[in-house]
Amino acid sequence: MLGLHLFAVVVLVACILAGLWQLGVYDSRQEHERAESHQVARVPLTGLWSADQPFSGRLNHRPVTIEGRFAPADEQVWVTGKRQNGQVGVWLLAPMFIGSGHDALLVVRGWAPSATTVPAVPTGQVTINAVLEPGDVGGASFDPTTRKIGSVRIPALTNELPYDLYSGYAVSSTASASAGLDLATPPPVGVSWTVGLRNLAYALQWWVFGGFAIFMWWRIVTDSVAASRPQVA
Repeated sequence: MLGLHLFAVVVLVACILAGLWQLGVYDSRQEHERAESHQVARVPLTGLWSADQPFSGRLNHRPVTIEGRFAPADEQVWVTGKRQNGQVGVWLLAPMFIGSGHDALLVVRGWAPSATTVPAVPTGQVTINAVLEPGDVGGASFDPTTRKIGSVRIPALTNELPYDLYSGYAVSSTASASAGLDLATPPPVGVSWTVGLRNLAYALQWWVFGGFAIFMWWRIVTDSVAASRPQVA
């Protein structure tokens, strides 16, 4: 029985370690997918996306160069509940005209601990670097008095701004357009849990093998103990 116990321990430890190894491979695949999304080449917004096109997966967290001019400063919006550096603050969101028409892309100029008087916008034609993000979902409503909204909800802002808004927004990484605010941190890249799914399945499979080994050990030990007991006539 001692050999059986030792064998069961070895099999159990091997299954646990093999499962943890496959789980580590799964985590590595997830991190690799996130890293690849940050390494996409920066391209001009014009030619990549227009106001009449929906926000597709290929645009998510895409680095772009944006040329345009900002709408008047009093049309800027504060987006509340934005966490950065361990604090909860606000984003300053500004419409930016793209091209010669009234198509406007909402641009996050920066982050602040709290909403203050809206700063002036850069004048004339400007060029900024930014990352594209999809609009938020949810029931956030716009307060026209304080010019605050709880999320970058494009449909709600479309009703408040007299422009044809893009279906997503951009987070600027150009300090000259931030009006002295801290540059905002874009939302984390979302990676589907199915990336590396095979390795996750292998990890679960190894742990199932380990559970089955424990069951078989228990069954053999139980039968052996039962067989070794004296038979009562």
